[in-house]
Amino acid sequence: MFQPGVEFNQQLGGWIEVVCGPMFSGKTEELIRRMRRAQIAGQKVEIFKPVSDVRYDDEEVVSHDKNSIPSMPVESSSNMLLLADDVQVVGIDEAQFFDDGIVEVVNTLANQGKRVVIAGLDKDFKGRPFGPMPQLLATAEYVTKLHAICRRTGGPAHFSYRKVAGDQTFMLGETGEYEPVSRTIYNQLNNARGASESD
Repeated sequence: MFQPGVEFNQQLGGWIEVVCGPMFSGKTEELIRRMRRAQIAGQKVEIFKPVSDVRYDDEEVVSHDKNSIPSMPVESSSNMLLLADDVQVVGIDEAQFFDDGIVEVVNTLANQGKRVVIAGLDKDFKGRPFGPMPQLLATAEYVTKLHAICRRTGGPAHFSYRKVAGDQTFMLGETGEYEPVSRTIYNQLNNARGASESD
């Protein structure tokens, strides 16, 4: 049986894989790993990221552990259709920041016989489903949900707690701005913040 991350067989047709989870759970690291395996297998790949994601590099997809792979920054999900015309495997990082049209785009790519590997946050800092991720998760044939480590409990972290002020959903950040936490810690921190703001 096929497992995500193994060599792609064009005869099987296309499909969609989604790797999701909170901040610092290794989503980009896993995307890079799958793309490199495809390259080792001799497949032509193209990786896309939002043009707004310039945290580590303007063009490369870079994980928090500083592993990287060349990518193509794009303004809109529709740009991927033209740029991925002659490739076998498509990678997409930070999918939560793309427009809702990405759902149709990745379905079109998969229907063309391509393997599409997507990485993104499943929830925003308020714990709500993030952007087009719910539709991508529902559309995908394969879903991998990763977990970070909650340093306060030592257990799995499923939420991204924003440590700095601000209500905007789109806010790139690192450990100075976000912390992966468990559900219990996430609720405790938000309740404490709400209490202090009401004083």
